[in-house]
Amino acid sequence: MDKSIIVLFREDLRIHDNPALFSACQEGNVIPLYIWDEETSHSTSGEAKKWWLHRNIDSFQSTIRSIGGRLFLDAGKIEEILPKWVEKTNAQAVYWNRVYEPKVYERDLKLAHSLSSQGIEVKTYEGSLLLPPWKIKKDDDSPYQVYSAFYRSIRKEQIPEPFPSPEHLKIPTFKEEGISLEDLGLLPSIHWYHVMESIWEPGEEAAFTRLNSFLESSLHDYSEGRDVPSAGHHSTLSPYLALGVISVRKVFHTLIEMKNKPVEPFIKQLIWREFSYTVLLHHPESTTRPLNEKFRKFEWQPNEGEWEKWTKGQTGYPIVDAGMRELWATGYMHNRVRMIVASFLTKHLLIPWQRGAEWFLDTLIDADLANNSMGWQWVAGSGLDSAPYFRIFNPTLQSKKFDEDGTYIRMWVPELNNLPNRYIHKPSDTPADVLEQSNITLGKDYPYPIVDHKAARERALERYEEIK
Repeated sequence: MDKSIIVLFREDLRIHDNPALFSACQEGNVIPLYIWDEETSHSTSGEAKKWWLHRNIDSFQSTIRSIGGRLFLDAGKIEEILPKWVEKTNAQAVYWNRVYEPKVYERDLKLAHSLSSQGIEVKTYEGSLLLPPWKIKKDDDSPYQVYSAFYRSIRKEQIPEPFPSPEHLKIPTFKEEGISLEDLGLLPSIHWYHVMESIWEPGEEAAFTRLNSFLESSLHDYSEGRDVPSAGHHSTLSPYLALGVISVRKVFHTLIEMKNKPVEPFIKQLIWREFSYTVLLHHPESTTRPLNEKFRKFEWQPNEGEWEKWTKGQTGYPIVDAGMRELWATGYMHNRVRMIVASFLTKHLLIPWQRGAEWFLDTLIDADLANNSMGWQWVAGSGLDSAPYFRIFNPTLQSKKFDEDGTYIRMWVPELNNLPNRYIHKPSDTPADVLEQSNITLGKDYPYPIVDHKAARERALERYEEIK
C-alpha cells in the first residue's frame, strides 16, 4: 500500500522542477498543503507581496487540479498546524523544499526533528537555489567573502538538471477540507493594486512566457541595455523567482542550452542571488546589522520629513522620484534605479539603510530577504564586497546617463512631461522662461531638491571619514 506524503509548499509554487513534489509522486500518494503562517511564511511579505502571493496561490490551485490533485490551505503556526494535518490524513511522511530565511530555516530544523521523533519520515530538498548555500566554500572550508571568487567557483560546479513536471497525482482519501484562499486574508481591504493587476500575470505559464520573451527579444542586448530603465531589456523574472513560480535551475539550464547568445551577463545575476543566500546563511544578522564592524559606529541623521518625501517620490530629483513612484504603483523597480534611490537615501539623506530595506520589503512584490539585505548593504558600503563608501551616485548624472531622453522620468513623473530633455534631469536648473513655457511652477507643481547634491556628498564623506 502506498504511503501518504504531505508536500508542504512555501516558496515553490510550481510543479516543474519541484524536487519535493516530484519525489513524493514517485514514492506514494500526495497531499499538497500550503500553510500561511503570519510569523514565518514569506516573512518578507509586505502588502504588495501578499497580493502577489494570493494571485499565485490561486493560479497554483488550478495547476494542481490540472494533474488530478488539490492544494489544501490552512493558516496558523506551522509547527502546530502541520502535525495536525499529519494526524488527520494519517500521513507517514512530510516532504518540503528548504527555505533559508533564518527564522524559517531554524524553525524547520526543529519541526523536522519533532516529526522524526514521532516516526514521521521527513525529507527536505533544494528547490530555490542552483546549489545549497553551504556547498560553495574556499579551500579552507570557509565561506567566500567576495562575489567574483564565489562566481568563479560556482561556475566550475555541475548544476543539477531540473526535475520533470509530474503528469498525475495520486491522492489519498481523507475528510479534511482546509480553508479557502480568501480565508488566508492576503488581499488588502482597499483595492489599491489595480495597476499591479494590469502588469503582472501570476502562475507558471506566465513565468515561462516572460522568460521566453526575454530570451528572444532582450537577452542579446541585456549586457548593455539592462541599466536603461525604459529600454525593457531587463528580465522582470524576479517576482516569479521570489515565490518559486519559476525554477532558477530551469532558467540557468535554458540559458546554458542557448547557442550564439551572450548568456553570461545574466547568469552572473543569478549567481549574485546565490551569493546573497550564502551570505545570509553564514551571517543571519546581515538583515539588520552592518557586516563591516566600522559601520556600527556610523552617525546617521534621519529626518522624518525627508524620509516621507523619499517614500512618496517628492525629493526634487526626477530619477529618484520616478523610481519611488514606479515602486508604489507596480510593486517593482528597475534594478539600476534601485541603486540610485538607495544611494540617495543612505548617502544624501543619511537615513539608515535598514529603514530603506524595510520599505522595499513592504512594497516590492519580488521582496527577497537575502537579495534585499545584500543590495542595501552593498549600496551603503557596509556589507561584504560592497561598493566603496566614497562611491556616491550623483542622481542627475545617473539620470542623464541611463535615461538620456527622459522617457522613464516622463512615465512616472508626468508633471515634467513638457520640460525639454536637457532640463528634465534637474528641473531646478531650468530657466524661468522655459519653466513658464512648460507650465511648471517649482515648489507647486514639482518640488525643489530637498538637499543639494554637492553639500550632501561632502557631508556624507565627512561621516565616512569619521569611521575610516
